[in-house]
Amino acid sequence: AVPQLLYGGKLDFLVFDYLSEITMSLLTAARARAPDLGYTPDFVSTAMAPYIKDIHRKGVRVISNAGGINPLACAAALQEVAKKADVDLKIAVVAGDDLMTEKENLKGAGITDLESGKQFPENIHSMNVYLGARPISRALDLGADIVVTGRCVDSGIVLGPLIHSFGWNRDDYDLLAAGSLAGHLIECGAQCTGGIFTDWHAVPDWHNIGFPIVECSSEGDFILSKPPDTGGLISFGTVAEQLVYELGNPQRYLLPDVTCDFSQVSITEIPGFDGGAVKVHGAKGLPPSTFYKVNATYLDGFRATAVCPVGGPKAVQKGRRTAESILQRTRLIFNQLGYEDYSAVNIQVLGSEDTYGPHARGSIDGQGPREAVIWLAVHHKQKEAVEIFSREIAPAGTGMAPGLTGIVGGRPRV
Repeated sequence: AVPQLLYGGKLDFLVFDYLSEITMSLLTAARARAPDLGYTPDFVSTAMAPYIKDIHRKGVRVISNAGGINPLACAAALQEVAKKADVDLKIAVVAGDDLMTEKENLKGAGITDLESGKQFPENIHSMNVYLGARPISRALDLGADIVVTGRCVDSGIVLGPLIHSFGWNRDDYDLLAAGSLAGHLIECGAQCTGGIFTDWHAVPDWHNIGFPIVECSSEGDFILSKPPDTGGLISFGTVAEQLVYELGNPQRYLLPDVTCDFSQVSITEIPGFDGGAVKVHGAKGLPPSTFYKVNATYLDGFRATAVCPVGGPKAVQKGRRTAESILQRTRLIFNQLGYEDYSAVNIQVLGSEDTYGPHARGSIDGQGPREAVIWLAVHHKQKEAVEIFSREIAPAGTGMAPGLTGIVGGRPRV
């Protein structure tokens, strides 16, 4: 994406969105191994290092949440890259999202999980608040060439530069909602240029898919396009699907800077653009709430996943029998060793429409597929139990599922 946008996009700002909730979990585990880790290293080594001289020469300013749970370490690594390239770049860090010092206060306040209502976990590993765009715009106001943040809302890395460029006020809610919509549409890169389009067969040249560019006016309207001579597709459909992605209530999309109403947004295709373009307008805004969303990670045991192709008649039944036998076998061993049962088990036989749940359909001829893939995942509080599962799914262990492989990880669950 970087050379495509840098050399074909005529950019003022280049933004990178790296953080999902599971990424925060992985970065927490990385920092536990080494105190100078906890940021996304690809941002430094792959996205920035090879192009940092051209980024500096073109005057493109960079904003990224790649700082993860250790933005200062990320900035230090970037500074080393700039020093080796002999370029002078002012790097700003947005801090303040780490709430670990407030852990006991929040626990005592009766904070519960947003969706499940579960009580505050005992073994919290990290806790970060989703910051807004104002710290980013302030850093740009102060002359930063690169702004590195920790946890912030994904759209904030686009809204921040727009606030800086146009001087939008805190109560310009319609404008803030429009800038947030621009950020929301491009926050997942090529998703809005056809990367996950339902009508995938209408998307040309996935291998060279174009990454999105937003050209925004001070009035909040913007055009979404991509570099010329790239694949992918920008259309009403591709952009509309990204608009509703992870949106929740489209009339009350809660962000730190503004409460967004996207229910009246208009997406209009513009003819004559290489690869397609759309004009987007109609976002409305309301004052933000007085609360922040917080992402916390905690160690909740260990997970292993096994994948196995199964061939021949009654492949689905054979696959399911194989998976159930592995679980029975390991449970016998757990009982002998005094281990508790699995915390969770998930069996899916891919090819049998298990992934469709209640919407699955039987085969047309009634015979079922002759080939299927077992997907078996287990969760257990003890790492040793997961290791037993891993050993038992090896070919010599099961004797009936050649090629079965397991991946074991001590990954903190979110």
